[in-house]
This record gives sequence, C-alpha cells and structure tokens, in this order.
Amino acid sequence: MVTLTINGTRHALDVDPDMPLLWAVRDVLGLTGTKFGCGVALCGACTVLMDGFPARSCQTPVQFAEGAEITTIEGLDGPVAEAVRDAWVGLDVPQCGYCQSGQVLAATALLTDTPKPTDADIDAALSGNICRCATYHRIRAAVHQAADQLEA
Repeated sequence: MVTLTINGTRHALDVDPDMPLLWAVRDVLGLTGTKFGCGVALCGACTVLMDGFPARSCQTPVQFAEGAEITTIEGLDGPVAEAVRDAWVGLDVPQCGYCQSGQVLAATALLTDTPKPTDADIDAALSGNICRCATYHRIRAAVHQAADQLEA
C-alpha cells in the first residue's frame, strides 16, 4: 500500500512501490492530463510538480513520491497558474497540445520561483520539455506575458 497526496487529496493505492508515478496518476487515479511521452524522463510530457518542483513522473517510483505534495495539471491553481493559462490561451501557444500540461506546470514552477525570468531563465527551466510542434517562441512569449500580468 502506498499513500500519495495528489492535488490535495490523499490516496491509498494498492500498487507495486516501484510503479512509475505516471501510471498511478493516469491508470489508477484516472488523471489523464499527465502524458506519456518518451518513458525515459527526456521529453517532459509526464511532468508533475512534487512539492512545487517539476518532476518526471515516468521515472519516479510511487514509493519516492510518498510524503510529497503532488500536483498534476488537473489540480494546478492559484494566481500564477491562472496567469500562465491566460497567456497560453491568449497567445495560442498549443498546436497539438500533447506537451502542454508539462509546459504549463514547468512554467508555473518557474514563475513561482522567478517572478521576472529572462529568456535564459525560461530556456533553462523549460529546456527539458520538448514541443514537437516547435512553439518555443510562443511558449517563451507566454511566460513573459504571464510574468507581466502577475506584476501588474
């Protein structure tokens, strides 16, 4: 039995402690906003926040997530998350949308830690989140727009 706190709710899961967090989130709990991409923690589609920091759920065993506050795209809220979502929609960031949950979570974590990021800050924080549609210029612009909205 593994106990996880996801989006503010405690869940007692009867799963193998070595099960990747991604499969517990998607298959056991039905929170399908977190995506499977590469399976080796390189693409960022599986990003969740663990205690506010981006983590690759495809390579994080559930046993290592016990005791952490886990946030998926379904549970992301607050002023920073709202500013990021508004900017994403306002600038038409997504194309296929597959990478967007990981991108939005990573951008929210960045702006929470660095309220006025530079292009270099954005590139460093989101470099591990691959966008197959290559909307990187819109992603960067959306992070700047969200930062400006939060500053106003």
